[in-house]
Amino acid sequence: MVKALVLYNVGVVVRYKRELRDPESEVIYKDLILRKGYKSVKKLEVGKFFNMWIEAGSPEEAINTVKHMCKELRLYNPVVQEIEVMLRGESSSS
Repeated sequence: MVKALVLYNVGVVVRYKRELRDPESEVIYKDLILRKGYKSVKKLEVGKFFNMWIEAGSPEEAINTVKHMCKELRLYNPVVQEIEVMLRGESSSS
């Protein structure tokens, strides 16, 4: 029996590794947010977000495809950045 392919919505967040300094976030936080009086904001992270629709046989396959693609195509720098890959929203049959 052939497994039906489903279209999965997969999100990828790319950000600096937590142990590294993020100068862009620091500038936005100190020079914009705090300077304008938003004292309740205690931390800020800046990153990139990719929203992809992946045709796959399972959610795990879709997530693994995206992880592999991000690494192979160098959509992030693994030396200083990390990715978080997550299933988003609804899926639909193809």
